Amino acid sequence: RKLGVPWHSELAMGAIASNGVMVLNSDVITSLGIAKADIDAVAAVERQELARRERVYRGDRSFPDLAGKTVIVVDDGIATGSSLRAALTVLRRQSPARIVVAVPMMPGETHSLLREDTDELVSLLQPVPFFAIGAWYERFEQVSDAEVKTLLQRATSPVPNAIA
Repeated sequence: RKLGVPWHSELAMGAIASNGVMVLNSDVITSLGIAKADIDAVAAVERQELARRERVYRGDRSFPDLAGKTVIVVDDGIATGSSLRAALTVLRRQSPARIVVAVPMMPGETHSLLREDTDELVSLLQPVPFFAIGAWYERFEQVSDAEVKTLLQRATSPVPNAIA
């Protein structure tokens, strides 16, 4: 979950992920003079939402065993990279063989930072200037819980054997 700046929630000052992972963007925090109390307040709200989503989306299923596997992370676009860095921290703890990240666009400076955290990073565009991810889409609505649950159900359903 992105930790948005209190007065500009789309700008990430960091992110949290499962198992207490927190990644902070010190450049944003320092340049905007964000107080620790403000970070803590935003993080508390986002921890509740993270826990809610994990309950709703995962249900009683455990975290998948990723040891020795190639994990491909796909995102609709990356701005600061905070949320992805938090997710990658959680994934690395699972000892995958490789982590590949694929996105349509991200700023060049974010690409440079994230290359160190992945085994392979694919970004089709690194536009200059980079304003916002949504600026690159005709439609950029939030995905509902119902849509996520449907997609997860499809992804975990057995695929019928197409070849007899």
